[in-house]
Amino acid sequence: MQNTQSTWVTRALDRVEVVGNKLPDPAIIFFICLLVVWVFSAALSQLSFDSIDPRTGEAIVINNLLTGDSIADFLSRMVKIFTGFAPLGVVLVAMLGVGVAEHSGFISAGLKRMLDATPKTFLTPMVVLVALVSHTATDAGYVLVIPLAGVIFYAMGRHPLAGIAAAFAGVSGGFCANFIPSAIDPLLQSFTQEAARIIDPTIEVNPLNNYIFNSISSVLIISIAWYLTDKVVEPRLKDVEVDGNPNDIPRFEDLNPKQTKALRWASLSMLVGFVALIAVLIPESSPMRAPSGELTSFSAPIMQSIVPIIFLLFLLPGVVYGYVSGAYTSTKDMIDSMTKAMQGMSYYVVMAFFCALFIDAFGKSNLGALLAIEGAQVLKTLGLPSMVTIVGIILLTAFVNLFVGSSSAKWALLGPIFVPMLMQLGISPDLTQIAYRVGDSSSNIITPLMPYFPLVVVYCQRYVKSTGIGTLLSMMLPYSITILIAWTIFLLIYWSIGIPLGIQSSYIYPAAG
Repeated sequence: MQNTQSTWVTRALDRVEVVGNKLPDPAIIFFICLLVVWVFSAALSQLSFDSIDPRTGEAIVINNLLTGDSIADFLSRMVKIFTGFAPLGVVLVAMLGVGVAEHSGFISAGLKRMLDATPKTFLTPMVVLVALVSHTATDAGYVLVIPLAGVIFYAMGRHPLAGIAAAFAGVSGGFCANFIPSAIDPLLQSFTQEAARIIDPTIEVNPLNNYIFNSISSVLIISIAWYLTDKVVEPRLKDVEVDGNPNDIPRFEDLNPKQTKALRWASLSMLVGFVALIAVLIPESSPMRAPSGELTSFSAPIMQSIVPIIFLLFLLPGVVYGYVSGAYTSTKDMIDSMTKAMQGMSYYVVMAFFCALFIDAFGKSNLGALLAIEGAQVLKTLGLPSMVTIVGIILLTAFVNLFVGSSSAKWALLGPIFVPMLMQLGISPDLTQIAYRVGDSSSNIITPLMPYFPLVVVYCQRYVKSTGIGTLLSMMLPYSITILIAWTIFLLIYWSIGIPLGIQSSYIYPAAG
C-alpha cells in the first residue's frame, strides 16, 4: 500500500488539507467574525428593511455596534458576556467529574475489561461499541480505544490496521451516536438555545433533545462499521505486511488484581449512584420534579441538573477507583486529576472567550435575525420540501467539517445561521441540531485537519511502516461515505415515522401542543 494514491478522492482531500491549513485558528476566526459583525452593523444600520422582526412584530432594525455608546456598553459587559456564556460552564463542570474518572484510571480500566472479555467473533462490534461509549470521556477514545483496538486485533491474529479503522470509525465517524449522555449533549444544546433565542427569546431547548435518536443510531453505526471492517476493509489489508518494529508495537496488558478489585468497587459505586438517582425521582413529591409532577418538563430541576449529574456520576466511581487501586493516596491526587482536566480545556476557554463575544454581537446587532428572516424567505421562494432542506444542512456541514475540525466551534459559527433560519420555515431547533450532528460526524474520519488524524496515522505506523495520510484516507473513506448516506436516510425515515428525537423535542416550530 502506497503512502500516496493517485485517485481523485485522495487528490481532492489533499487539496482540502492545503486549503484548511491556511485557515486561521478557530479562536481567530471568531475574532474576525466579531469584527465583520461590527462593520456590517454600522453599514446596515443606515438602511431600512421591510422584514418583520417576529419578536416585536415591527420592521427589523440593525443596531450599530460601532457608536460610542455601543462600544462603551460592550467594554462594560465584556466580562459578563464571557462568564455568562452558557457552553463554558457546561463543559467545565462536566469535565471536572469526567477528569477524575479518566485520570484515576477508571475509564481506561472499564474499556480494557470490556474488550478483554469479548469473544473473537464479536470483537469488531464490541470495539465499535466501546468507541461510542468513550464519547462520554472526551478524548479517551482517541488516546486509548483506537490504539488498544489495534493491539487486541493483532493479539487475536487479525490485521491491526482493521482494528484501528473500526475504532476510529466508532470514535470519530459515529461521534453523534451514543446511548450514554455526555458533556457534548448539553454543550451543543446550549449553542442551539442561544441561536434559537435570536428569533424566540423565551424558547427552551432540552439538553437531551437528541438523546433517543443518538441512542438508536448506535445500533446503525455499529452495524455499518462491523460489516465494512470484516467484509471490506480487512480483506483489502490481507496482503499488507505487518512490518513494524516489534519493540514499537504495544502489548495488551490486562488489569492486575488491585485494578480489578478497584474496577469492581468503582462500578458498584456508579450503579449505587444510578439507583439513588432513580429512587429520588420515583416519588410524585420528588423535589427533582416540576411543580406539575413531570420529570421531563423544562421547569423540572432534574432537566436543569443534567451537567451536575454527569459530574457526580463520574466523580464518584473515579474517586473510588483511585483510592482502591492505589492511584490516589490523598485528596490532593483527586484535585490534581481535576487540574489536569482543566489544563486540557485551556484552549477551549480561549476559544470560548472570542466565541462568546461574537455570538453576543451577532444577536445584539440584529444581523442574525435579519439573516434568518431573509434566508428563510429565499428558501420559501425555492419551495424545497423540509426533508430536502435538512439533507442540504447535513451535506453542507459535512463539507465545512473538512476545513474546521472542532464540533463546538463549527456549531457556534453555523448555529446562529441555521437554527433561526429553519425556525422561520417551521423546522425545530432540535431537528436542525441533529442534522448538524449527523453531517459533522460523518466526515470526521476523512479530514486530515481533525486534530487526532495525524495521531491515528502514527498508531498505524507502529504496525505498517509505510502508512501515510493517503493510506488512512483510503481505509476510512468507505466508512465516511456509507455512514453519511445511511445515517441521512435513517434520519429521514426516523422523521417520517415520527419517533421522538429526544426528551421534549419536536420536529416542527413552534412545537405542537
